[in-house]
Amino acid sequence: MEKPMTGKCRCRTQSWYIVLISFLLWFTLFYLYSSSITFSKKGDSFLDSSSESFHDVVRQETVGSGDVNDSGDNMEDQGNNDRKPIKFFIDGDDKHNIDQVLGLDKDLEADNQTVLSEEINDTDQSVNNVNSMEEKGKGTESVSEDQPVDSLSDTSSMEEDQAKQKGEDNADQDQPVESIPIVKSRRERAKRSRRRNRNRPPVEKRIESVNVEPIRQNRVRAESDSFSCTGKYIYVHNLPRKFNQDLLDNCRSLSFWTDMCECASNLGLGATLPSNDKLYSRTCWFATNQFLLEVIFHNRMKQYRCLTKDPSIASAIYVPYYAGLDVGRYLWDTDGFMRDYDALNVVKWLATRPEWKKMWGRDHFLVAGRINWDFRRDPKNESDWGNELLNLPESRNMTMLVIESSPWNNNDFAIPYPTYFHPSTDDDVFQWQNRMRRLKRRVLFSFAGARRPNLHESIRNEIIDQCLATRRRCRFLECDKTRKCHKPEYLMKLFQNSIFCLQPPGDSYTRRSIFDAILAGCIPVFFHPGSAYVQYIWHFPKDYNKYSVLIPASDIKSGDANIERTLLRIPRERRAAMREEVIKLIPKVIYADPSSRLWAIEDAFDLTIKGVLDRVETVRNQMKDGKEVNSEFDEEESWKFFTFGKLGVHEWDPFFSSKLGKIGT
Repeated sequence: MEKPMTGKCRCRTQSWYIVLISFLLWFTLFYLYSSSITFSKKGDSFLDSSSESFHDVVRQETVGSGDVNDSGDNMEDQGNNDRKPIKFFIDGDDKHNIDQVLGLDKDLEADNQTVLSEEINDTDQSVNNVNSMEEKGKGTESVSEDQPVDSLSDTSSMEEDQAKQKGEDNADQDQPVESIPIVKSRRERAKRSRRRNRNRPPVEKRIESVNVEPIRQNRVRAESDSFSCTGKYIYVHNLPRKFNQDLLDNCRSLSFWTDMCECASNLGLGATLPSNDKLYSRTCWFATNQFLLEVIFHNRMKQYRCLTKDPSIASAIYVPYYAGLDVGRYLWDTDGFMRDYDALNVVKWLATRPEWKKMWGRDHFLVAGRINWDFRRDPKNESDWGNELLNLPESRNMTMLVIESSPWNNNDFAIPYPTYFHPSTDDDVFQWQNRMRRLKRRVLFSFAGARRPNLHESIRNEIIDQCLATRRRCRFLECDKTRKCHKPEYLMKLFQNSIFCLQPPGDSYTRRSIFDAILAGCIPVFFHPGSAYVQYIWHFPKDYNKYSVLIPASDIKSGDANIERTLLRIPRERRAAMREEVIKLIPKVIYADPSSRLWAIEDAFDLTIKGVLDRVETVRNQMKDGKEVNSEFDEEESWKFFTFGKLGVHEWDPFFSSKLGKIGT
């Protein structure tokens, strides 16, 4: 047999030509169709009245190519047979018009046959209307212009039943509208039809997504947030930098003994503690200085959910003055003028502001990260300790927040000392609480501190002697010769291994050790109600017997009370219950990381804000009623009124019969 001269079969070459020509033809049609969509979006089109025949050609070319996948990679319409009508897709710009067109009644359809011919072909419900109109002999010519009638009449009865059922289910959605969009020409209809994207869902599914109304959901969320902030809005004064930020910028001058620059790092939390899985969780632990509370509080306030820039709607006004850092520079300076200088200037600045005149400062509050005695210098003695901030007339109208308040004054309130633990999430707190529950505590009680030989009223000498006498059941961490008390690893190890932790007064009634012990799940033992019960009224339960033990200091001083025997008399079941109450207190005495936010837990900051807002609202109501603020009780009995809400004889009266809040005076 003779071989072909070219060595190739001619039929095979012709087949490749046919495939190539078909591909070019298909590509040309696809390009023209895509270009028509692009031009239509700009308002111009090179296809006029012939656009309908063009869509018919594209539909015939792609009718047998199969279904469209979910990702929209294929450009063909989804369909099981070539008789399925083209679905109409809603463009984002025409949502309003489509909703109105779907609501036309039959009379309007009869009057606008030419305008609505495409919508009749695009929805299953409109197919039923077309069939019914065919029976009446109406609109046949108009329908045939956009799509042959016989292609519509060939749809199955099953699809008609489904369309009817959908029409009944969506009766509420397809209500007539008051206004009707009027299409003025076939050119505009062609532009609107070419704007369709064939990869979008059919009209009935699109309508469901429109009904979700994400904008309305955002509005509901905003209304919910607005409602939750009612009565909680706080306005923050924009103080001159010299009252806050400049103090941090010149951190080297804040202390002669401590590197306050390192302490002020991490938004006031201090340096991150080295990892110690035996004592800490892996994160959220910092070397926090107890006098940086005002910086931590200010940074937490920046994350407060109900801040407002409109002071007229604010329920309270925050003054971000770093009073503790300011006075700390001059506490050992005999010149009282320097100690008072910035304090006097800040209250003068406040008094000139229009926000002050609204309630004359009674809706203002300020955080000072030291004990109240650092701000209550005797005006008659300039060489005395501290400055006069809390004694100034303007300050007496404000709510002053300190780490230890005066039981005999009504304008300062105590909030917890900062601890070493600053969680970033709710889970950080829950995990730490569970960890404290699982600990096995081998020591009955412990004490971390130093003697106070120069303070006659102090009972520390007696406490240390009792602890050393029963070394099997007590552990003592001495703080005068070493600085172990300032190292969290020694403190946390001691407290986590103890059932009870002794908290006697020191230089003043309160101690940071109280909150470090609670953080470790150790039951505090107090010797004066001024150490906690009348101090942290917004953070501690009123029933102090649930979470602590009170042994009167006078009984220790006289030798009538033995700490070991007193604690051993407490049943094991009650110990377990008390320890559980202490562990529940952990969230209330910690300050969360200012760079994050807790959602399910209220920390010390949240409870403080609640307390301030309640107090300001009480004062506001008294002013509305024409009453003198705090006139219902004598200021000397402030501790009694704020703690119990009533006056009269109380068993703690002997503890507060003399002003021992400032130890040594």
